[in-house]
Order: sequence, then structure tokens, then C-alpha cells
Amino acid sequence: MKIVIFGLSVTSTWGNGHGTTYRALLRALHERGHAITFFEKDVKWYALNRDLPNPDFCQVRLYKHWREILPQVRAELNEADVAMVGSYFPDGIAAIDEMLDAKAAVKAFYDIDTPVTISALRQREESDYIARRQIPQLDLYLSFTGGPMLREIEREFGAVRTAPLYCSVDPQQYYQRRVNHDFACDLSYMGTYAPDRQPKLEEFLCEPARRRPDRKFIVAGPQYPETQRWPENVRRIPHLNGRWHPELYSSSRLTLNITRRDMTIAGYSPSVRLFEAAACKATIASDNWPGLEEFFTPEKEILLPVGSDDVMRYVTELSADELRRVGEQAQARVLAEHANTRRAMEFERAAEAAFSIPQLAANNP
Repeated sequence: MKIVIFGLSVTSTWGNGHGTTYRALLRALHERGHAITFFEKDVKWYALNRDLPNPDFCQVRLYKHWREILPQVRAELNEADVAMVGSYFPDGIAAIDEMLDAKAAVKAFYDIDTPVTISALRQREESDYIARRQIPQLDLYLSFTGGPMLREIEREFGAVRTAPLYCSVDPQQYYQRRVNHDFACDLSYMGTYAPDRQPKLEEFLCEPARRRPDRKFIVAGPQYPETQRWPENVRRIPHLNGRWHPELYSSSRLTLNITRRDMTIAGYSPSVRLFEAAACKATIASDNWPGLEEFFTPEKEILLPVGSDDVMRYVTELSADELRRVGEQAQARVLAEHANTRRAMEFERAAEAAFSIPQLAANNP
């Protein structure tokens, strides 16, 4: 298939989870014989932190201004078997309109931020990247969030067909490494600053760090306010290049996962960091949310602290063997169910199912 995608970024993972998500999926699709063109707006903050400027699994079309790129957009769309616009694409509404007017056989939207999107559409007629009026015209609505929210998108917003397309992990990139002493610590956390995540970070990492000044902690990620005060035994890494993510996971006795509030409320929204950490055989301590048990078995494949006391117990009382068993079982689960090759096959099946809808096939001879 020829696949054309409009996404936030595939060339940079700075401050976003879209980059690694697209990389894993597109690499697997490329390996399965598909040709992919990826349109990405050339913005300053990604240009300054472009850690994969020339991916070998897709053709990247960087652009400054939407109107200037329109001739290329229309040419690519008219030759596409599958066209897809992703959430937070800066010119998303305009791109969807172009896609809907084009000859592409299957026209899809990939929502990597489903609860945020639906919250915006409940309040007004459009988000920053998709309008309510466009949803019934799509052949396929793919979502990072599964569970009940998919039915709402069909029932309340008129989507013809929805399907979960969770993030995935590329086992060629994410696997257990030897301990890197630069990243060796008792507990690590990697994530961009978000006000709604900060209270849990305080409870699950900063409080244990204050209580055990003899232990080592790491917080990696950009955009934390300069006014933030960290315990002295918390090492801050403002931005960790993606090549070092497996090193951090492999060198941490425990790694922490914290979910955005909207994702927690919606449930069924595993982050890409969860799967990447597990692929590296990391032992994960995570906040809890509806549907998590569909991805990991609690206390066997993932630890679910209720408060700082539980984190303290994990850090100080669980043996290396106990922690290792949790990490090993998480890795086995993720490689079996959430590797990028499997996700690429799910993408193919969803596209084929959308094309087989009788009225859709009639509209796309």
C-alpha cells in the first residue's frame, strides 16, 4: 500500500510521545512492504531537537507554510491507498478537508490524544486539529484509547468505524542493555512536565527521595518550571535523547509511569513509555486507571502503588530477584502483544475492514 500520513512529528521526540509512536509503527509497516510519505510541519522546537532527521522507513516532507505545500499534498493524497491525519497535526483541519476531497481509498484519523480531543469536541465544534463535522465523513477513526470511549465516538460523533490502535514498541530499538552507571538509580521517571501529573510525581518520587536521601533518583524530561525545587538526591535531565531511553530503563531498579488526568479518567490509554520500559525489562511502578489490567497483570507484571509508602517499600524492601521477575514478565507480555509488527498488522486489518464496507467500496472503485 501507499500510505500518506500527516503527523505532529516523526523526526523529533522532544517533548512528545508521538515521535516514538510513529517511528515504531512506520518502521514495521515499511518492513512489511508499504511505501510511506509523512508530512510534518517544520517548527523551531523540533528543528532544534531533531534526533532522526532522515528516517529510512518513510519519506519525510517538511514544510513551513501549508499553502506552499498544497500541490504536493494533493498529488500524494490522490495516489494514496490509505491517507491518515494524526492528532495535534498543526494544520489538521485543513489536512482532513484535503484528504476528504481526494481520491485516497481509505481516509483515516489517528487520535493519539483521544480523551483530549473528545473533551474539546464536547465543548465546541472543533479542536485545534479536527472538526466535529469531519468525523462522520471519515472511513476510519483509529484511537490510542480503547474501551467505552470508542462507542461514544461512534454514537455521539457519528464515526462510521472505530478501532483501537495503541502505541507499540520496536524491539530492535528497545531491549535490555548493560547497566550504564551514568543512569544507575533506585527510581527513575521520564516525562514532559504536565501540571496534572506533578502531584503524583511529588508523591511517588519526590517524597520517597526526601525520606531516603541515601538513595538515587532521576527525573528526565523538558519544560519543568525553573521554580520547581527538587530534593538533592534527584538528578534532573532536561532532555534525554531517544537513543539513551533504553539505557535509563535498563539502569533503574524501578521506573515510574504517571498518566495524564484525561487519560486516567478515560482509561484504556497505555502510554508508549509503558511499553518501551517493559521491553527493556524494566520494573514499572505506575498509577492505576480503568483497563490497565488488559495490558499488564497487577503485581505480577507491573506494580501499582497507592501512595508514597508503597513506593518506599518497593525501593527498600523488594529484593533484586523480586524486581527482576516483574520486569521479565512485563517484557514477555509486551513483546507478545505490543510489538510494532503486531501493531502494523492491526493497522492493515483496520484499513482493509474500512475499505470493505459496501458503501465505502462503492465510493472508491
